[in-house]
Formats: sequence, structure tokens, C-alpha cells
Amino acid sequence: MLECRQCLRQISLTAGSIMHKTRQPLQIWFWAAYLVTSQTPGMSALQFQKQLGIKRYETAFQMLHKLRAAMVRPERDPIGAKWPVEVDETFVGGATQGEGRGKHHKTLVIGIVEVIPRKKALGSDPNLPSGQRPKHKGGHGRGFLAGRLRLQIIPNRKQETLEPVVLVNVKMGAEVRTDGWTGYDNLNKLGYKHTAEPVRGDQAKTDQHLPMIHIVFGNLDAWLLGTHHGVSPAHLQAYLNEFVFRFNRRFWPNGSFRQCAENCSESGITNLQGLLRRR
Repeated sequence: MLECRQCLRQISLTAGSIMHKTRQPLQIWFWAAYLVTSQTPGMSALQFQKQLGIKRYETAFQMLHKLRAAMVRPERDPIGAKWPVEVDETFVGGATQGEGRGKHHKTLVIGIVEVIPRKKALGSDPNLPSGQRPKHKGGHGRGFLAGRLRLQIIPNRKQETLEPVVLVNVKMGAEVRTDGWTGYDNLNKLGYKHTAEPVRGDQAKTDQHLPMIHIVFGNLDAWLLGTHHGVSPAHLQAYLNEFVFRFNRRFWPNGSFRQCAENCSESGITNLQGLLRRR
């Protein structure tokens, strides 16, 4: 607790951070950040509760969600400045039962990922003083691998929905590869080098034109089902943020804890309602 000598106003060191008015000791928060960022597959709230000895599941769940909010830098850079990007959408969620054929409650998610030639891929890590180089080759044996990733929930596939997402997340002038969906038809006029290829379910065309984004979607489904056993649509964006954080730092896991700890004081999210409004 700090106190101003002139006005005598008191302020906590955790004010305005994700630890604002917390009842948990700060060492628990730092242990929590370390466990969440260092475990490769991540942790469910139940595992989190048991590891840290937290009494209530709701407390563990809210702490995890606040840490997920801290995994997104407030002013992160747009991607695609150096490499082409692939853009596509997918539905996340399972099939419903007893509601009729074709009925589902899946959530639509747009994904944007850089595609980097293997020979030019990923030098020293800008987040680490040591400049550690990645050891994992990645790319599923291909001549390229995935760079930075962005995932976001969207309400529909309309042009007025897709274009703002691309404008915010992709550097102007970048090469953008999509399928033949009409929602991306105006990207050339917006200043992008747009390449569209109608795949129409053809696996050969998909592997040739949009190989990396579908690998990302497959990894996302496996992670959500394997670690968390399903996710509510109301909280899905928080889990997407965590997946993106892990994916973008998969070659440099040692820098994940430091980045998360730095973001904890900058997120501005102090309660669960704020987390839900950030969707």
C-alpha cells in the first residue's frame, strides 16, 4: 500500500491490474502465471485449483480467465508485414443431440496465420535477451511453417464483418490468401494483394492454397477437447486468446512467463464482467 504525502490518498500496487482487490497472496498469482504459461497443453480450472490449493473452483476459474486476458498485448502489431497470410473461418463446438438434423450451437471463428518459408523462418527471439533460437522444425514436414496467429469470434461471414477483422490484424499491403468466399472480394481495393482460390471441399486444392490455417484449426479443436473437454461460447474468446499466446510462443516457451507477467499490469481487466465484455 502506498500513500501520497500531500493528499494522503492510499493506493495499492495491484490497482488497475488483473490482481486488483485480490484476496489471494501475490505469490499465488505468480505461481499461477508460471504454471499456466509453462505447461505445454495448458491447464483446466480444476487442475489449476488442485495445483495451487485454492478452496473454491470459481476463484480458480476467475484467476485463469484474468490471466488469459493478460495474454493479449494491449497494442499488438498487425501480422503479414514480411510473409503471406492465410485467412479462413471455422465452426468451433460439438454437435447437439435431440434438436433435429442440422441444428447446432457452434461458434464461428476467423483465423489468420502467417506462412513462412522454412529456410527463412524465425531467427532469434525478440522477447528473450539470450536470442534463443527455436529447436522445433514444425510445418508437418512441409517446406514452410506457421508464423504468428490471430483468432477471433465473429457473428457471421458477411463482408462487413470479415473486412474489419482483416484490417485490424493484417498489415496493409500484405499478401492475403483466402478461399473463394465473396466476403473477401473487396480486399484488393482495400490495399491488400489478395489471392482467392475456390477450393469447394477439394482437399488437394486446400493443401496447396491454404495448408497452414487448417492445421491450426485442427490443433485448436484437439486442444479445446483434450485439455478443457469443451468450452462455453460465452468464454470461448478467452480460450482462443490463450491458444494464440501459446501458438505464437511455441518455439520460445521460456519467454512466455515474462510476457504474461508484464501484461498483467496493463490489461485493465479487474473483474469477470470486464472479461466477458472484452469478447
